[in-house]
Amino acid sequence: MSKGKPPTGKYGNRTPRFDKSGGRGSERPGSQHPDRPRGSNAKPATFKGGKPSFKGPRGDTRFADKGEGPARNPRLERGGAPAKLGSAKFRPEGKPAYRGENFKPGARFDKGPRVDKAPRLDKGPRPPREAREPRAFIPGPIDPNQPQAGGNKVWLYGIHPVLAALANPNRKVLRIALAAEIDASIGPRLASLAEDHPRGLPDAEILSREQIDRLLPRAAVHQGLAALVEGLEDPDLDDIARATEHNDNARVVVLDQVTDPHNVGAILRSCAGFGVAAVVLPERHSPMATAVMAKAASGALERVPFVRVVNLARALDRLKAAGFWCVGLAGEAQTDINAADLTGKIALVVGAEGEGLRRLTRERCDLMVRIPIEKGVESLNVSNAAAIALYELRRRTLD
Repeated sequence: MSKGKPPTGKYGNRTPRFDKSGGRGSERPGSQHPDRPRGSNAKPATFKGGKPSFKGPRGDTRFADKGEGPARNPRLERGGAPAKLGSAKFRPEGKPAYRGENFKPGARFDKGPRVDKAPRLDKGPRPPREAREPRAFIPGPIDPNQPQAGGNKVWLYGIHPVLAALANPNRKVLRIALAAEIDASIGPRLASLAEDHPRGLPDAEILSREQIDRLLPRAAVHQGLAALVEGLEDPDLDDIARATEHNDNARVVVLDQVTDPHNVGAILRSCAGFGVAAVVLPERHSPMATAVMAKAASGALERVPFVRVVNLARALDRLKAAGFWCVGLAGEAQTDINAADLTGKIALVVGAEGEGLRRLTRERCDLMVRIPIEKGVESLNVSNAAAIALYELRRRTLD
């Protein structure tokens, strides 16, 4: 069909009728408009002159009751803005916005006067907020010129670790912090340790627990007693060999990449209880002798020497040359520890949980043993396994 030409055909320029049996106007099926029958030129009764005519504000049909027609919105009649859908004031009856004993229709539920924020007219940067005042330090006899932790200095905390460090003649103690409420019970013990210490001890600073908290790491359980000390010098492996030269039942524990300071501290405590001569561990992948380890060791850090070596495999060869029998502890071993011959000098080699002993460490062991446990249990905690093995070694010595 070309543009501009009227349609041609049976119906000419008129619109074709596709339903000849339906009738015209209101008689035609599907006619829904009651005021304007289909096919009629009459206009709807609600329109005058072709333009809509309204006699007032349009009623808001959302809040009208069924069967009564559209209801007027009182806010529109006053010239205000229409109420938001779902507001508490214009909700349908029976559906309050807030339910409860104190509910009042039309009440405001926000607290405080309503304040309208004025728009910012300037485009410059916002002024900085006022800095908060630092937390006030509780006054007390703390000298800022006193030595602080850092380098080779570390704070030890807890009654047992601190008293053990003060009793160690090889420890150099720099400061002692004591809570006022335990001064009556711990003060005489500190005075006795100061008299027996070859280097002497500094006077205890009587502080509050809050002041001691500020000197220590967060969440440190200090029990009201802390001490700033210098680290101990690690002995050499040759020193351990000379110290155990005439002891046919000497025991040494070797740790292969045990990195948790809590586990190392617990192993130290077991070593002190079963008379172990030293603990050997690599310089890398092993924790330092911190306050966490001292707290877990409960004083054993002052009694059991720490030997740090560069190469653990060569250290085992050195122990073999000194007459030690290297026994590795592994869950997949074929020999039970209670059935093995564990007489003479024993170097008990313990690996990390999960990974166990490394390949070079296994190759240096003379015997691999296991602790018989129930099937379905993969392994024991490394500190628990070491304690059980040390008890078995101790029992052989007593027999």
